[in-house]
Amino acid sequence: MAILELKGVSKSYGATNVLRDIDLTIAEGEFVAIVGFSGSGKTTLVNLIGGLTMPDSGAVLMRGAPVRGPGPERGVVFQSYSLMPWLSVKENVALAVDAVHSGKTASERGVLTRRAVETVGLGHATDRRPKELSGGMRQRVGFARALAMSPDMLLLDEPLSALDALTRAKLQDEIEAIWRKDRKTVILITNDVDEAILLADRIIPLTPGPGATLGPAFTVDLPRPRDRTAVNHDPDFKRLRAEVTAYLMNAGIARAAATGEDLPLPDIRPITASEPPKAYRAAQASSVADERYLEFTRLTKTFATPKGPLTIVDGFDLKMRKGEFISLIGHSGCGKSTVLSMVAGLADVTSGGIVLDGKEVSTAGPDRAVVFQAPSLFPWLTAYENVMLGVERVYPHAKRAERADIVRYYLARVGLGDSMDKKASELSNGMKQRVGIARAFALSPKLLLLDEPFGMLDSLTRWELQEVLMEVWARTQVTAVCVTHDVDEALLLADRVVMMTNGPNARIGHVLKVDIPRPRTRQSLLEHPRYYEYRAELLDFLEGGHHGAPKKAA
Repeated sequence: MAILELKGVSKSYGATNVLRDIDLTIAEGEFVAIVGFSGSGKTTLVNLIGGLTMPDSGAVLMRGAPVRGPGPERGVVFQSYSLMPWLSVKENVALAVDAVHSGKTASERGVLTRRAVETVGLGHATDRRPKELSGGMRQRVGFARALAMSPDMLLLDEPLSALDALTRAKLQDEIEAIWRKDRKTVILITNDVDEAILLADRIIPLTPGPGATLGPAFTVDLPRPRDRTAVNHDPDFKRLRAEVTAYLMNAGIARAAATGEDLPLPDIRPITASEPPKAYRAAQASSVADERYLEFTRLTKTFATPKGPLTIVDGFDLKMRKGEFISLIGHSGCGKSTVLSMVAGLADVTSGGIVLDGKEVSTAGPDRAVVFQAPSLFPWLTAYENVMLGVERVYPHAKRAERADIVRYYLARVGLGDSMDKKASELSNGMKQRVGIARAFALSPKLLLLDEPFGMLDSLTRWELQEVLMEVWARTQVTAVCVTHDVDEALLLADRVVMMTNGPNARIGHVLKVDIPRPRTRQSLLEHPRYYEYRAELLDFLEGGHHGAPKKAA
């Protein structure tokens, strides 16, 4: 029996058509995941189902009756927590209970509140205020508040997207456990394909906007409960994951960046393209130097703390060849970003050393370009001007027109050919990160350093920018190190994945050589016969092998 029906639903804001001809039927007790792109209208769809906004045409029906406004039978959990900061966990949940169940006695409402708080694992924190809670705990309060309303349907609008990977995985398991217990109808809005496969009975893509509509449904026939490690070996999981990914990429995730083929790239050398010292060149053949283009030797970093010295990185040894791409992976706190900061010259080395192209690294310099999680643009400058700041420094001897050609070339390469005159403050997060990538490549650095460059972006935007990064990197072949916590990102980008043990005293635990041909795309990665073998090795290390004896990297 259908609990929810959308018939020919369309919604516009001004002249912008957001959703077009949406037809959807949800069965009682079904768990449906709707996977959509940023700006495709996912939240508008939730607001229509929740009765928070009305369609311009078509109808939203709950058990055959038109939805004309919010109702207690539909509990909504948004990405933002929206908690009252002066109220405790129990009091925040009680607000919803008192509003929806006003006809019940105070004792009965208290039972509902306590039951909801305990269901989401917050019985120990019932008297804490939001400022005393972690992000994951705050989101649990949102779930408790929705559950306390005793709704027939839960609407989850990307509730986990702002959380770290470990907290997100734990809450995914709790959502699935709650659903199996009560069998409430659930509609989950997400941009994470793996999350959708782990939780849902059906996955329905929402095509890119404007005028977004629903794509074909994918049935998830995997047995429950679904273990995120075990499914890695399940052929049905692999097939479904590849099919959903292929559909999304064909629908727009692999939108090609503006090629910029008509834009010339001047044949000029940056000031950073100096030769290594004469003694170094004399001591080593060029082939050997290329194999040891970047060397980390017994690298150690210790911080002073009130309890004494704390060694974060302890004996990091690695040699990289020229043009190699390394992914550095490990849990939070294992020192990945600390290693990156030291090679960037942004943090002092306690002991050991770093040599790049025959010169010891001691300070920051334009021969090393860094792309951070937040791109650090000047908001009052345009995309063009933000990139030009660096280009002027590394090409002071070039003509003004040549520098302009360099800036335009790389902005076009990352898909900003039509947006280079927009101020940074006018750009989306994904567009800002594109500017950061263009700026880094425009410097023609000897070493490209990427510190979780896509960590603040949703999954689908991250896929798109990974493809952009790979396309531009393939043209430059710059030596690169990328810090990431994303297993799939590490495999897509790297020639080798360097796994770090847990901190403190972190070092290299294992090095995985990724023998997958280039150029790579996400689709070709999923289709490669060794991809899931590599993926399993990384997951095994992260989930249990990271305390073992470190292996020395060649």
